[in-house]
Amino acid sequence: MTEIKLYNDLGYVKLVDHMGDDNSAIRAARASFAKDSPVWNEKDEKLLKFLIKEEHFSVFRHAAVTLQCKAPLFVARQHYKYQVASAHAEDQNGWNESSRRYITQEPEFHIPEATQWRGVPENKKQGSGELLDPRIGAVASDELAKFIDNAVEKYEYWLKIGIAPEQARLFLPAYGMLVNYQWTTSLAQIIHFLQERLAHDAQQEIQELAQAVYDLVKPLFPVTMQALFEE
Repeated sequence: MTEIKLYNDLGYVKLVDHMGDDNSAIRAARASFAKDSPVWNEKDEKLLKFLIKEEHFSVFRHAAVTLQCKAPLFVARQHYKYQVASAHAEDQNGWNESSRRYITQEPEFHIPEATQWRGVPENKKQGSGELLDPRIGAVASDELAKFIDNAVEKYEYWLKIGIAPEQARLFLPAYGMLVNYQWTTSLAQIIHFLQERLAHDAQQEIQELAQAVYDLVKPLFPVTMQALFEE
């Protein structure tokens, strides 16, 4: 499996490339004692689980993954917080995103289906509550689709008139517009991302993306993912 569809099949997460395996963290950890562990064994598995239990995550910077994503802009902006290539405290950008300064093909938008609209949660200032009545959702989906159609029509009109794409894009409703981006990051940063965005209080749409990231990364680092989330 190298691709998982999301957002009513308009979006996706794809595995592009990766470096290293479960043993990469072990070899990095043993380097502190001027030792190596080129062949995986039972002691290495115990050490890896110990490193995770004690949150010694720096050794997981020695493995990396590149993923290509297509998601609504509001999801991409939450994901962008994890864009660095090594550790979340460093400024090493491993993120490249499509820009409507340069592209003018027909934009795509995330429009929730009638059964996907959520209500306001009780006693909370953010997040979602229970699913709304689908009859309400149907009206919301229809109104949103009409709003987007009108905006795209104006966007295309002003492109034809001659306004530069970097300004014509102002006519597009941004939050729901799907964007393509490529994310290269360390396994340590993926762990950080998954711990926060698989959590029950994360927004549902980014939980879906995080689950897809987990499902694609797990076969590459099975012992690490099992120790993190399944024990």
